[in-house]
Amino acid sequence: MSKAAKIWLVIAAFLVLIGCILLGGAMAMVDWDLTKLSTNKYETNDYEINECYKSISVITDTADVVFVASENSKCYVSCYEQQNARHSVTVKDGTLFIELVDTRKWYEYIGINFKSPKITVYIPAGEYGALSVRSSTGDVEIPKDFKFSGIEVSESTGDVTCYAAASGDVKIKTTTGNIHVEGSSLDSLALSVSTGNVTVSDVTCKADVSVGVSTGKAVLNNVSCKHLTSTGSTGDISLNHVIAAEKISVKRATGDVKLIGSDAAEIFVETDTGSVTGTVLSEKAFIARTDTGTVDVPKTANGGRCEITTDTGDIRIDIQK
Repeated sequence: MSKAAKIWLVIAAFLVLIGCILLGGAMAMVDWDLTKLSTNKYETNDYEINECYKSISVITDTADVVFVASENSKCYVSCYEQQNARHSVTVKDGTLFIELVDTRKWYEYIGINFKSPKITVYIPAGEYGALSVRSSTGDVEIPKDFKFSGIEVSESTGDVTCYAAASGDVKIKTTTGNIHVEGSSLDSLALSVSTGNVTVSDVTCKADVSVGVSTGKAVLNNVSCKHLTSTGSTGDISLNHVIAAEKISVKRATGDVKLIGSDAAEIFVETDTGSVTGTVLSEKAFIARTDTGTVDVPKTANGGRCEITTDTGDIRIDIQK
């Protein structure tokens, strides 16, 4: 190594050291609270709602959306938001609209931001019309205090948690994030995620349940429906006490499929790389195929149809006694 190169390496190391010292000093001045380093200005604004409404529509960008059962029948929306990216709260034609009004110039998007905007909707517990939430980045939480005629949530990046009931369809879609649905009585349920996990627990559906996962695990516990359909590229799926009146259909490219005390009149499972194991509740006419693996199914099964295929993996299914 030349003498000039060594000198430059020493200078570079010295500059890095100075930078670390300055950063440590700045962090110490704000008590190591990164949010205090944010250049964007935030404020809390409360919007009281006096008009009558039935349905709710939320359109935002990066805010978390949380629904809370209010006390004393009070109805208002509390927004922790940027000063130049506030939300409007209006009621029109029986729908409560909460929408982002972004007045920022292009240069105002440049800066340091460690804070997250948040929309908290305080409404009385009870039944409502349709609920629609659209957001780019942020989590959505819907508690069990509410029942809607339908629920539709569309997210790019963020987790969605739903405990609410619905007399109609529930559709939740996110690109990157987890979906959790629990303790709900629904008409139908459609869940879709590109990268993330799906968990469904203690859910009763009159019609169909569909779960689409590109990369991530899917776990269903104590679910009853008419049809269950699940597709996925990479990730395991576990069906624990899942009862479909007519059909269960599961397809995976890479991932294991586990059935634990689950059943349907017809069961179809297909996977390229993964094992299929578990128990079903009633006798089936098994059709099991595997290119490389072990097949272990009941020798006497003459009830409903159960077809299982896998290219590389084991097939081990039994009748739960």
